[in-house]
Amino acid sequence: MSNQPDPSSPTEALAGGRLTVDLGALAGNWRTIAGWVGVPERTAAAVKGDGYGIGLAAAGKALADAGCSTFFVALPEEGVRLRQALPSAAIYVLAGLDAGSVKTFAGNDLRPVINTLAEIDVWLSARRAGAAGGAAVHVDTGMNRLGLAPGEALALGADPARVAGLNPALVMSHLACADTPDHPLNARQLAAFRTVVRAFPGVPASLANSAGVALGPDYHFDLVRPGIALYGAAAGEEMPALEPVVTAEARVLQVREIAAGETVGYGATELRTDPARIAVLGVGYADGYHRAASSRDGQTGARVFLRGRFAPLIGRVSMDLMAVDVTEIDGVERGDWAELFGANMPVDEVAAHAGTIGYELLTGLGRRYARRYVG
Repeated sequence: MSNQPDPSSPTEALAGGRLTVDLGALAGNWRTIAGWVGVPERTAAAVKGDGYGIGLAAAGKALADAGCSTFFVALPEEGVRLRQALPSAAIYVLAGLDAGSVKTFAGNDLRPVINTLAEIDVWLSARRAGAAGGAAVHVDTGMNRLGLAPGEALALGADPARVAGLNPALVMSHLACADTPDHPLNARQLAAFRTVVRAFPGVPASLANSAGVALGPDYHFDLVRPGIALYGAAAGEEMPALEPVVTAEARVLQVREIAAGETVGYGATELRTDPARIAVLGVGYADGYHRAASSRDGQTGARVFLRGRFAPLIGRVSMDLMAVDVTEIDGVERGDWAELFGANMPVDEVAAHAGTIGYELLTGLGRRYARRYVG
């Protein structure tokens, strides 16, 4: 797949923005993490959120070609779509299951991540009715999100007949503060998880997300589950960004001169004290570029990369448009492409200006971009 447009996206001539997704970089990032872990089979991949915004099927296929055989999605719907792309992969669904989704799990060979005692009963009934495959037992060790309480998990582990009926393929938990290595909750969660793992002898265990991988081998257990690191964004203090996977660009729609004393954009929040030349770009918050990244009230906003130079945002990001200051950049004209984030403009830097994280920018990319896959 050297250079393939996404047929579900608009053509470049009809779009105000374009996305280039480097599937080779995605595969390379997975191989890098698998190398740190030491055994490729112990490295899974999280592809929830439509493959963190790059496309679920495309991400899954590229990762599978790199050697990944175990995947995590959030919802049964994502599991069904991924199964269509990957007939033989192990696919875990983090949101669990209820009676209404059992046929979907069974018919698509999806593995539920069991989060409650009620879900255990549902899956036991399904297995008695012929559902195959193993579930994951999810234990909440301190995040207070999804999962069995540790006491519930220990009681389950003390009931061999119930465990045999459930046939767990994995026992797992999720770290709350792995992106802050010195946070005391990391050690507390590790200790709690080790106690639970001992109650399920012979069942593979999984604790580490992207940042958890960087905490070291004690956190790796039998399977790690990297997510955001695969897609080229930073995952914490000890997990710097790997190769960028997504390049988002906006087309220059107009270049205009403004005089000293004029303002730019909604709310007249940007008052120029000197003449300037601005370029108006064809992407806005409807395309997932956050309004909070705007310059305002004397506060510097994000910037873009255009003709080999950085150009700061000027005024508010609106629904479909934004403006950047190109006074110091020669030759900018309609039809040029400005990099919103990518190899030259890290997604995490843009996210910081918007008061958010790279995850949100990637997963919030709209469908109006012309999208192509390379690598």
